[in-house]
Amino acid sequence: MTRVRFAPSPTGFLHIGSLRTALYNYLFARHTGGVCILRVEDTDRTRLVEGAIEEQTASLEWAGITFDEGPHVGGNYGPYVQSERFHIYREYAGKLLDSEKAYYAFDTAEELDAMRQRQQNAGIAPRYDRSTMRNQFTLGPAETKRLLESGAHHVVRLFVPLHHEVRFHDLVRGDMVINSREVDDQILLKSDGFPTYHLANVVDDHLMAITHVIRAEEWLPSTPKHVLLYQAFGWDMPAFAHVPLMLDSQRKKLSKRFGAVMVQEFRDQGYFPEALINYVALCGWNPGTEQEVFSMEDLIRQFSLDRVSKSGAIFDYQKLQWMNGQYLTGKDPRALADAIKPALDARGYLHTDISFVTNVTELLRSRIHFLNELADFGDYFFTDALREFDAETAATLTTDAALVTACRYLTENLTPDTLASADAFKTLIGNAADQAGTKAGKLMKPLRLIITRHPVGAEMYDTCALLGSDRIVRRLSDFLLLAKTS
Repeated sequence: MTRVRFAPSPTGFLHIGSLRTALYNYLFARHTGGVCILRVEDTDRTRLVEGAIEEQTASLEWAGITFDEGPHVGGNYGPYVQSERFHIYREYAGKLLDSEKAYYAFDTAEELDAMRQRQQNAGIAPRYDRSTMRNQFTLGPAETKRLLESGAHHVVRLFVPLHHEVRFHDLVRGDMVINSREVDDQILLKSDGFPTYHLANVVDDHLMAITHVIRAEEWLPSTPKHVLLYQAFGWDMPAFAHVPLMLDSQRKKLSKRFGAVMVQEFRDQGYFPEALINYVALCGWNPGTEQEVFSMEDLIRQFSLDRVSKSGAIFDYQKLQWMNGQYLTGKDPRALADAIKPALDARGYLHTDISFVTNVTELLRSRIHFLNELADFGDYFFTDALREFDAETAATLTTDAALVTACRYLTENLTPDTLASADAFKTLIGNAADQAGTKAGKLMKPLRLIITRHPVGAEMYDTCALLGSDRIVRRLSDFLLLAKTS
C-alpha cells in the first residue's frame, strides 16, 4: 500500500509552497488508494513558533486536506511528533555507532571554524575532515572512552565512505548520481543529544513504512545523505519525488515582495479554498489537457507524478484571482449571500434582507473576484447614503443641460411598470433622450454615476430593476437638487 507523509516544521505559519507539497502527497495517496500521514518535525527547538502547528493544521483543514494518521487522529505508527520520539533516534544512532557507520566527534565550535577557514584558503569546499579533526578515529578508543565517560561535549556523525557513487532515482527528475566526496559527514546527534533533521527524517520514514517521499526541490541536496543513511542501516529506500519550487514573476523563490505567501493571508483576502487548491495543483503539474478548473475529485482522479514538471512554477497572482472568480460565479447565490450578510450588517447597511442580498450577489458575482468585494462594489444596493461626487465629476454632470432635462423626465415618468421589462426600460430611456435632445447611449454612463456612483457595473436595466423605482427617483431628485444649487 502507498504510504506518504507531509512533515511540516512548526517554525512558522503554512507557506503556499508547503500547501502544494501537502496537496501533492494527499492527491497521490488518494489516487493510489493509499494512506496520507501528518508528521510534525520539531527537532529544531530553537526555531519553534508558538501556535504554528495549530495554524498549519487549521489551514490544511480549511483547504480540504485531511490525514489518515497523525497527531490529531492517531494511528499505528505513532507518536507522530518528533519531539516525542527522541529515544527512538538515540537508539538508532547507537545502532550506527555499533556497526561503525557513525562515529563520535569532540570538536569545539572554534576548531570547526578554523578547519573551514583553512579549507576556504586552500580553495576546498568546506566539509568535515575526519582524518585531522578530534574524533574517535584520530583520538583512539581509550581517549574516546575517557572523553565520553567524563561527559565531554560531542556529536555523532555519519561515516561517509570516500569515492563512492550515491545513486537514486527521482520520479520527477530521473536517475541521479552524486560522488560521496561532495557529501559531508553529517551530524546525526547534536551535542545536546537532539537528533538532526536527517537522522529523524530517515528513521521515521522507515519506521512509518513510507513508500514515497514527495517533497520540495530544496531538499534534493539532502537526498544523498538520506540515501547513505538508508544504506548504513541496511534498509530499502522509499521512492523520491522532488517537486519544483514556486517562483515569482522574476523567477526567484516566492517571497513576500510580490504578495501573499502564507495560506492564512490568502484566506483572509477572501480566496475560496477550492480555488486556491485548484490553482496550486496546477503550479508544477500539467494534466495534459486544456482543462483549468478542477474539483478536488477531479484532481484525485487525474493526478500523477509523471506529469509534475522539473522546472520552477511561476506563481501568477492575477491568474489566481481569475480562478477565484470562476469559483465565485459557480457557487450558489444564497450560500454566498449568507456568507456576506454579516459583513454588510457590520457596516450598518439597511437593505440587507437575505433575499435581496441573494439577488444582488447573483447579479454582481461575475464582475468581482472575491465575495468580500461585494460590500464596496455593490454598496449602492445596500445603502442610500451614497458617496459624494468629486468636484470635477459634480461640475461635469450638473452643467450638462441635456442630462438634467433627462433626469427631470425620469423622475416624473419612472414607475414600477417601466421597470417591468428590459424593453419598457429601453423605451423610457429613449423617451428621456428625445426630451433632452440627445441620444440614449449618451445618457447611460452619467445615469449610472448618478444612480450608483460607480462607472461600471451590471447592465443598467438589471441594476435599476433590482433597486426599484422609488430608490432611483430619490437619487435622481437629489441630483437635480444638486444641479439647481450648483
